[in-house]
Amino acid sequence: MADKDRKLSVRNASRLSVAPMMDWTDRHCRMLHRQLSAEVLLYTEMVTSAALVRGGATHLLTHSNQEHPVALQLGGSDPSELAEAARMGAEAGYDEINLNVGCPSDRVQSGCFGAVLMEQPALVASCVTAMRRVVDIDVTVKCRIGVDDQDPEEVLPEFLARIVGAGCERVAIHARKAWLQGLSPKENRDIPPLDYDLVHRMKGLFPNLHISINGGITTLEQAQTFFDGGLDGVMIGREAYHNPMAVLAQADPVIFGRGHGRTAEDAVAAMLPYIDAHTEDGGKLGQITRHMLGLFNGRPGARAWRRMLSEGAHRPGAGRELVEEALAQIRPDASLASIA
Repeated sequence: MADKDRKLSVRNASRLSVAPMMDWTDRHCRMLHRQLSAEVLLYTEMVTSAALVRGGATHLLTHSNQEHPVALQLGGSDPSELAEAARMGAEAGYDEINLNVGCPSDRVQSGCFGAVLMEQPALVASCVTAMRRVVDIDVTVKCRIGVDDQDPEEVLPEFLARIVGAGCERVAIHARKAWLQGLSPKENRDIPPLDYDLVHRMKGLFPNLHISINGGITTLEQAQTFFDGGLDGVMIGREAYHNPMAVLAQADPVIFGRGHGRTAEDAVAAMLPYIDAHTEDGGKLGQITRHMLGLFNGRPGARAWRRMLSEGAHRPGAGRELVEEALAQIRPDASLASIA
C-alpha cells in the first residue's frame, strides 16, 4: 500500500479507536479485538522510548500483521530519543506513532513524560517535529485538557496550536484534567469532571485538526452523538475491553457503514489457531484468555465461561481444549439471529 493510501486508511480507521491501556492492550488483546472489528484503529500499550533506544527492548514492538491498522504509543520527552523510537516503530510496521501526553502515573511524572508534558507544549512540539522528520507515517498526540491548576480554556488551545504548528494532524483528547498531585492514576480516570463541550470548542478553533474524544464513552450510540456534533473520532477505553461485544462487535456496520456484526462464538473460533500457535511456541494460555473473559457478558453460561478460563488457563498444558470446553457452557443467544 502506498504511503498516501496507508495514511488515508489509518485516518479513516481513527473514526473509532480502542484506547491504549497499560497491562491491557497487549498484542493478544489486540488480536482478539481485531476478530470483532476489521475497521477500528487499535493501539499498543505505552512503550517508553528509553526502553526501545537505551534498553534494546525491541520485543515490545512485536505484533501480528493481522492487527492492522495498529498504532504504537510512545512515552518520552527527549526529541532525539523519541525520533529514534519512532523510526524503530515505523520499521517494525506500525501504521501510526502516538505520543502519550495524558498518563498521570507517578512513574511517568518522574520520567518527565505523560500528562506532565501538558505544562511544556513547546517541548511536545519539538518531539512531534523530531519524530515527523524520520517517519512517513502519521505522528499523533493523546493528551488531557490540562493538569492540576491549569485553566483548560487557556492551556488547551495553546497546546493544540503548538502541536499543529509542528505538523500534527490528529489528536485524541481525554476530556478530563489530570491531577498529578492528590489523585491516583485510577482516580484520574473517573474523578476529574468530563468537559466534552471544551473539546467541541477546540474543533471550532482548529477545524482542520482531526480530533478524537476520549473519556467516559461507553456505547456506539453515544459515539454517534459526538460525530453529529462535528468531532472526527471517538476513542473508547475500558468499556471496549470489559464489554467488547457491546462496543466492537457492531462497530463495522454502525460506525463505518460496512461489513457485518460479529458474534462472540465467531471471535472465539477465530482465536483458536492463534491460541494453538502461542501455546505450541511455549506461551501460556492465560496470557490470551485473560482478555476474553468479557466476551459473553449477559449471556447464559457467561459465569461458567469466566470461571473455567480463570481457574484453568494457567495450568500446565492448558490449550484450546479448555477454551472449547468453556465455550460449551454458553447457551445460544436468540439475539444472534439478528446479527447473522
